[in-house]
Amino acid sequence: MSKNKKPVPQKFNPYWIYGIVIVLLLSMSLFGGDNNWQNLNKINIGEFERYLNDGDVDEVVVVNKNLAQITLNQEALNKKIHERVTKKNFLGQDNNKGPHYQFEVGNLELFQRKLEKAENNDIVFNYEFVTIENRWMDVLLSFLPILLIVGVWIFLMRRMSGGGAGGAGGQIFNIGKSKAKLFDQNTDVKVTFKDVAGLEGAKEEVQEIVDFLKNPTKYTKLGGKIPKGALLVGSPGTGKTLLAKAVAGEAKVPFFSLSGSDFVEMFVGVGASRVRDLFKQAKEKSPAIIFIDEIDAIGRARGRNNMTGSNDERENTLNQLLTEMDGFGTKTNVIVLAATNRADVLDKALMRAGRFDRQIYVDLPDLNERREIFKVHLAPLKVIKTLDIEFLAKQTPGFSGADIANVCNEAALIAARKNKKSVGKQDFLDAVDRIVGGLEKKNKIITQEEKKTIAFHEAGHALTSWLLEYAAPLVKVTIVPRGQSLGAAWYLPEERMIVRTEQMLDEMCAALGGRAAEKITFNKISTGALSDLEKVTKQARAMVSVYGLNDNIGNITYYDSSGQTDYNFSKPYSDETAKVIDNEISKIIESQYKRACQILKQNKTKLTALAERLLEKEVIFKDDLIELLGERPFKKVEMVDNKPKRTTKKTMPSK
Repeated sequence: MSKNKKPVPQKFNPYWIYGIVIVLLLSMSLFGGDNNWQNLNKINIGEFERYLNDGDVDEVVVVNKNLAQITLNQEALNKKIHERVTKKNFLGQDNNKGPHYQFEVGNLELFQRKLEKAENNDIVFNYEFVTIENRWMDVLLSFLPILLIVGVWIFLMRRMSGGGAGGAGGQIFNIGKSKAKLFDQNTDVKVTFKDVAGLEGAKEEVQEIVDFLKNPTKYTKLGGKIPKGALLVGSPGTGKTLLAKAVAGEAKVPFFSLSGSDFVEMFVGVGASRVRDLFKQAKEKSPAIIFIDEIDAIGRARGRNNMTGSNDERENTLNQLLTEMDGFGTKTNVIVLAATNRADVLDKALMRAGRFDRQIYVDLPDLNERREIFKVHLAPLKVIKTLDIEFLAKQTPGFSGADIANVCNEAALIAARKNKKSVGKQDFLDAVDRIVGGLEKKNKIITQEEKKTIAFHEAGHALTSWLLEYAAPLVKVTIVPRGQSLGAAWYLPEERMIVRTEQMLDEMCAALGGRAAEKITFNKISTGALSDLEKVTKQARAMVSVYGLNDNIGNITYYDSSGQTDYNFSKPYSDETAKVIDNEISKIIESQYKRACQILKQNKTKLTALAERLLEKEVIFKDDLIELLGERPFKKVEMVDNKPKRTTKKTMPSK
């Protein structure tokens, strides 16, 4: 531990006050009155009558009509039978003054008769009836219901306002305060732009914002104005939040970070109040940056899905955010960064220039960017010296930065499970298979007939894709169950910037090769082609209704990129057109199924040889296909800015 590190001061906990109050109340109830009788020796009424008849009793005091306190006379205290009451108490004082005994009287009227009878028999003693009140306990009992109601109310208010004693929003009166976390020069933020691999275009955009805050005169002397906002848009896991962390580490200005859901509260007006408080704090510390993660939680387009017509708290929050970002009196150096993967649902007023001047699209990394990301995540791992990072980047097309981080972590766990001293190439390949296909289930019970069906199904996919020009090249085929699939095939297709009709048709034909192989070999079909049918149905529907690739429908698209049709009750086409669309989708799928059957019939011998190799080895690779089928009859077409993408085909179990 560093010597210069200051000890963290203990925070005041209000529960200590509650505990002290409870202890005081209990003390007052126990020791507030004359409670010495609580430590007296207890006897029964039979013993009392014996002592009374022997003349040992000097006085009887009945307290509150139910408890009798007995005081012995001086002669009785010298008797051996009463020696236990003559001992000193815990304070060292003699207990001879009394009272010495106590017991419950039971029936008060009957007890009083016994006392009167003893008095008539010339037994000398005194008796009286007294009432002892504990005033503190009476006061406590009278106020107890009110205290309980107040305590429950405070507890509920604290829970609804976010808990946390002492923090913003922790108390009932701070519920409208902002929940943003502040990062400034006193906060140790270690993430910098060097830790963000890839994303060169996005980094350049946000670096310019950081540079503007550091050197504003460089831009303002030419008449330029600071951008008011930048919106990071991209798929999950592409590094939007990581980029914002790098801005926090590099900017050296106050950085307020919070989530869009932090504005949402059950109380009316709280969201707008928190927006006002957030911008008030940022203006006081300007120049500053505000980062709102998952802004779609409050930034959805107004008027959507508001069936009741009532006042929408989320819309009030959005209205306040719009006003603060570009309202009547906003001339402060406060930049708003936001991140979302649902830019299509955001309100148009939020997206306009003057609020979010820049929309920075954070795309999935390409080959070069994946290589840089691997270098970052491999740094803390103990890997073999001969590990080829270029090979790993080629084997993970379509992976986001978060996926690559998961691959590296999973590879390290697999190597540790095998008691290795370093992480090797095969560990990374196993990690990719684990993430893409799921966990291997070698102990799953599969009959020999089912295994044969799965083998021919996967062989049908492999053979069809091998013989089609535009189908993706095969990497690996397995009939070992993984996750929910009974078998899987891994492909390494080229990611094309544009896709032609024949390319989509070849992909659909290859996807239907599994069912076609079952039909040709066994003259039966099974439920194992569920994922294949789902894939080709989506592709055929996209061809007809989205991309305008069908002659009968024509050059028309029914796709709405703004997402407005998601909230409509009617389709953007008539019922007659819907029938035509359904018929065209069915024609496309059935024609490709017949095409796959024809290809496999012409190569049935190769199909059988491939299936038998699968049954023998359970896992085959590209080299096995070259050995059995020969080289592919089509040469690879080189493309500009090629971005391959890994896809998998899964054979789903019966449902």
